[in-house]
Parts: sequence; C-alpha cells; structure tokens
Amino acid sequence: MTPRPRPWHARAWASMALHTGVWLAVFAVLVLALARPWFALAAELALLLLVVLVNNVKVRSLREPFVFQDYEYFTDTLLHPRLYMPFFGWRNVAAATMGFTVAVVVGLWLESVPQNRWDWDGQFGALAVLAVLAGLLLVVGHRARLVVTFDPVRDVQELGLLASFWRYGWAEQIKPTLPSPFAGSGTEPPSRIAHADLPHLVAVQSESFFDPRSLFAGIRSDVLAQFDQLKQQAVAHGRLTVPAWGANTVRSEFAFLSGIDEDCLGVHRFNPYRKLAYSGVPTLASYLKQLGYRTICVHPYPASFYRRSQVYPLLGFDEFVDIRAFTQAQRAGPYIGDVAVAQKIADILKSATNPVFVYAITMENHGPLHLEAPINEEVAQFYTQKPPPGCDDLTIYLRHLRNADRMAAMLKDSLIASPRAASLCWYGDHVPIMDSAYKALGEPDGHTDFLMWRSAASSPTPPRHLNAHDLAATWLRHLGLMPAVPGQR
Repeated sequence: MTPRPRPWHARAWASMALHTGVWLAVFAVLVLALARPWFALAAELALLLLVVLVNNVKVRSLREPFVFQDYEYFTDTLLHPRLYMPFFGWRNVAAATMGFTVAVVVGLWLESVPQNRWDWDGQFGALAVLAVLAGLLLVVGHRARLVVTFDPVRDVQELGLLASFWRYGWAEQIKPTLPSPFAGSGTEPPSRIAHADLPHLVAVQSESFFDPRSLFAGIRSDVLAQFDQLKQQAVAHGRLTVPAWGANTVRSEFAFLSGIDEDCLGVHRFNPYRKLAYSGVPTLASYLKQLGYRTICVHPYPASFYRRSQVYPLLGFDEFVDIRAFTQAQRAGPYIGDVAVAQKIADILKSATNPVFVYAITMENHGPLHLEAPINEEVAQFYTQKPPPGCDDLTIYLRHLRNADRMAAMLKDSLIASPRAASLCWYGDHVPIMDSAYKALGEPDGHTDFLMWRSAASSPTPPRHLNAHDLAATWLRHLGLMPAVPGQR
C-alpha cells in the first residue's frame, strides 16, 4: 500500500483496536451472511485488496490516499464507468478479479455450509463472541479520540487505513464553523444598487483548465490566443491555488461558491456535497439571489452526479441546466463541447429581461485523455516542435483547450452584445491527469489560471495570485457588488 502505514507495533494502541475491531466486525457480518468462515475470510481479503489497489491508483493519479468519503466512487464507477475505470488499469482489474475468484473458489468448492448454522454451541456461538469482541474494540478505540489532521497521507501513515476510515467517518457527523464572506450583514453592498444597473454575471469553472505552455516550450503561443487577449483587458487575472489535483472538481467548485477555505471544513473538504451542503451554506448564488439575480447553473452532464440536482437548490440556484438540454451532435469527443455550453449561455443571456448569474461547469476536457487518439495534423497545429514520446495526452488536452479558448471568445462577444453591463469570471478547477506527459516534461505546480473581465473598458493589470475560496468575493468587490475589505484592493 502507498503510502505505507507505520508498523502495527509503532502505532497508537487505539488505532490497532479500531483496525482489529473493523476487521472482526466485517468478518462477523460476512460469516453471518455466507455461513462459511473460510469463504468470509477470503472475501474480506479480496475486498481489502480491492481497496488497496484503488488507493494506490488514487495516490498515483491524484496525490492522495483513499479516504472514507470516497466509498461512493464505487457506485459512481458503475454509473459512470468511463470517468473512473480507465484509471484503474487492466493489471489492477486482473488482480482484483483473481482475488475475488479465489474467494469464490474457496467458498463454494472447498468449504461446505454447516448443517445447523444457528447452533448456539457451535459456529453461531463463536460468531457472537467475535461480534462482541469487535464491538468492545471499536468502543475503546473510539473513546480514545485519536487525533486526525485531515491530511490523508499523514493520517494513513500514523493510524493505518482502517482506523483512518473510522475516524474520518465519525468526523463527518460534525458541522464545522463556516466563515463564508456571503453570510451576515457585513456582505450588504456598499450602496443600494438599482435593479436596472445590476450587470449580468457569468462564471465558468473550466474543466482541467490551466496554461500548459510552461510545461513545454514547443507548444504554440497562440493555443490560448483568445484567453490571452481577455487577460489584457481583465480587471484581474493570474494564478489560482485550488484544493484539488487531477479530479475532485466539487472541492474547487464549493470553494468558489462558498468562499470558505478548505482548512475550515474539516473532513468535509473531501466532498462537501455529501453532507455539509445539506446543512445550509451561504454562497455566491444565494447572495446574488438576494440582490435580485436569477441564478442558473449549466452543467452538461447528468444532474444527479455529485448529487448536484439536490444540492444546488440548497446553495441558492433557481435553475439547473444539465445534459438533457444538449444533443449528441454537440459533443466534442466523449463529452458535450465547450462551444455548445457557450451557445447555451448566449441563449440564456439573450432571453434574460432581468439580471442573471450563470455558473457553468464544463466537461469537454475531462479525462481520461488517453482513451482518445491524437491526429497527425494536430502536432503541427499545436506545436512549433515535436513533443517527446509519451505526450499524446498533452496533444489531446490541447485539442480540447483550443475549444475552451473559443468558448471564452464566444462569451466575451455575448456579454458585449448584451444591452446590460456584464462580467465574466473564468477559472480552472484543477490541472489534468497526464501522467506520461508529466514524466516526460515535468509536473506542473498544481495551480490553475483565472481572469475577471467586464464589458466596460479596463486598464491592463499585472497578474496576481488568489486562492479559489477568495475568487468570487474578489470578483464582486471589483464590480462594486460587495463592500471592499479595508487594506485590500
């Protein structure tokens, strides 16, 4: 397993109590269900093998171990296999399949069901003893309140995998203090703005968007020509620190909408849409709704993914436009293209009689990139010199990045054409997963890029660095829709 936990004898006694208690509890449940102790043992080992394999894949691709909050990804893999299975790899599929095959062989061929599985003096009595022992170990281990840092690498190394699962699961029951900039009377705008003077607002969380030209000098400088032009006219632009690498879009998404630093979220940082969002969180959308905006989310994927269809009304959105509003012809690769999303936003703006806030979450550049094949002509289109071997993923990424650049230009034109003043905030949620390209060219620093643009003329500004949770409030302050923070610009 990576990262490797400390040896059992070097861990806190409570972590070993939790580890053993979880192991025995799962074993007892499997014995109760299967009535074959050896089958239950083999099945539990196979399950643990699967978790460790998934963990190692996650560490390699996302720089983070498997945590308790990730268990939903097993069901998501069945519902959206293309998003997850290709990262798992055929070797891991073969290893997991072999493990479960061995478990089935042990259970069905080598072990018979006892004649009386409910005999108290026999197997059932031993099972009851194991269950009681498991419960006692879990109680004493839980009462020790092992400290967790919510740095999953550190916690797995210190506590071990199963004990960290237990602590993360229980920590999820606690709602932390949420210091959102969109909560309380302090967020009232500096002066009462007339409804007619409120600008249209468009925010785009562009899938896996970052400027890759720093990775390889041979990438053509005009690959982001429209984005570069927008930066020259932007009220602010620069690099963005995001709470995700390669995936976990909802972390950056929630940071932008809530304005809350992930350090304040505790265990909810791993997936704030699992429980935290249901408790009521002030957001950019709810704040703008109070000002008189109609708030709309556009996401060209099933609305049920990450429970957005349930969560977004709670976060202040009036309407959710999902994949049902698009057609197969609007795909660019396996997903709905960025150009189609830009056109959908343009249609919303054209029909709007009152100020609207449109938040778009794109999908086109979502991996796995290695499932697509580059075209020979694309080397000349995207590079001034041929990239080293292993950069096919980068070529595919540049193909879709070009469409993101077109989307930015289309949004600019739509906002300029609007009779109402308008503004655009654009940012990337995380860097893409391109393991082979990073091996050949070096890894990026994990920051993405952002800009804030408005239809009124602006003077060029130097680049700056922001955190994802500061982006939305900074945007509104530039537009005069939130009071300025003393000492900040």
